[in-house]
Amino acid sequence: MVKELRETTGAGMMDAKKALTETDGDFEAAIDWLRTKGLAKAAKKSSRVAAEGLVAVAVKDGKGVAVEVNSETDFVAKNSDFQEMVGSIANAALGVSNTAELSNELIAGKSVSDTITDNIAKIGENMTLRRMETIQAEKVVTYVHNSATQNMGQIGVLVAINGEDSEFARQVAMHVAAANPQALSSSELDQSVVEREKHILTEQARESGKPEQVIEKMIQGRMKKFLAEVTLLGQDFVINPDLTVEAAAREAGVEIVSYVRMAVGEGIEKVEEDFAAEVAKAAQG
Repeated sequence: MVKELRETTGAGMMDAKKALTETDGDFEAAIDWLRTKGLAKAAKKSSRVAAEGLVAVAVKDGKGVAVEVNSETDFVAKNSDFQEMVGSIANAALGVSNTAELSNELIAGKSVSDTITDNIAKIGENMTLRRMETIQAEKVVTYVHNSATQNMGQIGVLVAINGEDSEFARQVAMHVAAANPQALSSSELDQSVVEREKHILTEQARESGKPEQVIEKMIQGRMKKFLAEVTLLGQDFVINPDLTVEAAAREAGVEIVSYVRMAVGEGIEKVEEDFAAEVAKAAQG
């Protein structure tokens, strides 16, 4: 746990050990403890990715979908049969509302679930349909980062707008891929995330020993900065950092309605195995 905490926060070994001791081994609380003491070098916790595979996007008549289909290795993501299947699943997703419905949707007379099963037998590796998300507006624009082939890759982004400027919407989609905002605006941000951040910032401020009224003003300023950093509309636009995304949208005559950012394997813990041990195990049969 000390090793994992060090990798997650960038803190020193003894600091990580003390944080876990002070929080009775609660990993999340230990991260907060390190941040409060100013010992964590990174605010974000990076998830170790277990799943490989592809994210595919598709758009039709103002509706956009993103689907993730996982495989055991990244080699399969380069397989043309796998890519063809994922593309077919994304197109099928345009006609349904959720992953359960998608599993039963037909592709060439066969359900998506059975199609995946057939490809498991054909390609020789386990595969799963993990999730799908949909988005709707006057116009939906897509962007794929680390593209494996057309409309699929490691990160898929959908941006829904009211307006006509598709090129601007694509720039926003590229921004979303790079900046990875947590929500469209502060009103849509998970309140538990807001409260947690406020608590951490308050404890940090109290470490300074300043009076409560001064601390309150410090918190207001820091929370405003935090909300700007994690919300799409509040972030500095990567194409023109002199403007926020919200201001850039206003100039373009566009309303950003919503967005989806989906990355392969995000949020799934990866079990790392020593490569030499893996080879030795394979040699022993």
